[in-house]
Amino acid sequence: MRSRVLAASVAALALVAAGCGGGSGEPTGSGPVKVGLVVSLSGAYQAVGTDMADGFNLYLDIHGGRLGGRTVELFVGDEGDGPQTAVPAAQKLITSDGVQVLVGVVAGGSFAGIVPLLADNEVPLIGANARPDIEDVSWIWSTSYFSDEPGRAIAQYVKDHVDGPVFAIGPDYQGGWDELRGFTDEFLRIGGRLANPDGETLFTPFPQTTNFLPYLSQIAASDAKAVYTFYAGKAAIDFVTQYRQSDVADLPLYGAFLTEGTILDAQGDAAIGILNVLNYSPDLDNAANREFVAAWSARHDRAPTTFAMAAYDAAAVLDLAIAAIDGEVTGARINQAIAGLGQIASPRGNWSFNPTTHAPVQKWYLREVRRDGGVLANVMVQELATLGADT
Repeated sequence: MRSRVLAASVAALALVAAGCGGGSGEPTGSGPVKVGLVVSLSGAYQAVGTDMADGFNLYLDIHGGRLGGRTVELFVGDEGDGPQTAVPAAQKLITSDGVQVLVGVVAGGSFAGIVPLLADNEVPLIGANARPDIEDVSWIWSTSYFSDEPGRAIAQYVKDHVDGPVFAIGPDYQGGWDELRGFTDEFLRIGGRLANPDGETLFTPFPQTTNFLPYLSQIAASDAKAVYTFYAGKAAIDFVTQYRQSDVADLPLYGAFLTEGTILDAQGDAAIGILNVLNYSPDLDNAANREFVAAWSARHDRAPTTFAMAAYDAAAVLDLAIAAIDGEVTGARINQAIAGLGQIASPRGNWSFNPTTHAPVQKWYLREVRRDGGVLANVMVQELATLGADT
């Protein structure tokens, strides 16, 4: 993984060098556009941050290191594990490096910590991972989703396909609260019933929980007919492998992000049959995705993830916005140009920004872990819902 992180950083520096070269056709009235990429290149979210860096760099690579026809200087800040490292990294990018726009951000806590820097410096942020609910989004855009949307998107499918109560379990931190709230609120609203004895989600201590068997025993003692969960990273590996070794191994398992990325290989056959919800699947059949997957596969030996796709789309948003600016590029003008964008052609399918929330109006997909050509893959089963239009 460290070699991948270094590769992402080297790629970013190479693009900076390429961008500084200028060239014919450069729009007048502005020098290179300075972009700050804030992602986790160390710590618990390193794999997610690496995918995001690789996705953003891929778009730049395909487009010759330019966005909107202008050369790009890309500055990279290590978000680390959260706001304690993310905020200083973002502060440096804004005040020392003079970036005109920030992109990335893995953790919800980091997102909230960076927000106060934006308006004061007139620097927009294009978030490329799960976004918490922020009251003032004047300088915030998201190419990803709200944290509660995956659960909302799959709730009706679970209600229709499970004959009985569902047990809800997840990690005890902001991301887990949001992800599980999205499912339980919608599931209960449409008439579903939770198998949890107190009718509330069972939250496991994070990150210290590595032995899930006591919690799985609680599920076994309930009248659950299925389980819904959200875990990521090593916790997802531990949960899935122990799930298949427990007394609830035969219960259908539904989840969000439970099998996304390199953790799927670590889960192995224990992941087969898991039904999961996401806004992207590498096997979606559209022109933008075929181009994305082909370019990604030529450079990487792992499947593209929703994290890589959202960062790739963040670059696409910047490409369109900067192209619409006549003259000097500033943070304020980038922010204004993004507000004027319409539909965006994306590997996930066409989407657009909700003008009120500044988050995507997009489709969500049901995927199942299967063997595909001898390798484990999240295979798209069907469309679930389109979310994001409501305010």
